Amino acid sequence: EVQLVESGGDSVQAGGSIRLTCKIFRYTWTNEYNYMGWFRQAPGKEREGVAAIGPDGIPTYAASVGTRFTISRDSADKTLYLQMNSLKPEDTAMYYCAADRNLRKEWYLLASKWASWGQGTQVTVSS
Repeated sequence: EVQLVESGGDSVQAGGSIRLTCKIFRYTWTNEYNYMGWFRQAPGKEREGVAAIGPDGIPTYAASVGTRFTISRDSADKTLYLQMNSLKPEDTAMYYCAADRNLRKEWYLLASKWASWGQGTQVTVSS
């Protein structure tokens, strides 16, 4: 069973940048979890997809983050990243890493479709 551990959450001013990291542990074969994503959940709101990437290496982003965020992965280190620039107060949320063995591309930003989750890391952006 895979274990996902997020880190890098912080409190910043609007316009600032943060890089989140998700380390992947405890899976048997390299590249078994080929689908990785970032989600976020603000208090009182549903968990929403932010960015995801599959084995083709082509990322999918939520419209709300546009070109401000960049998802990337280092398969050798079993690590997923989310670079967040030009942060806004509305980006404030708990950010979660997710992984799956197989996923349709149209499901990338749907939290209910993902199998494995980390515990989350808090991002707070003040105005």
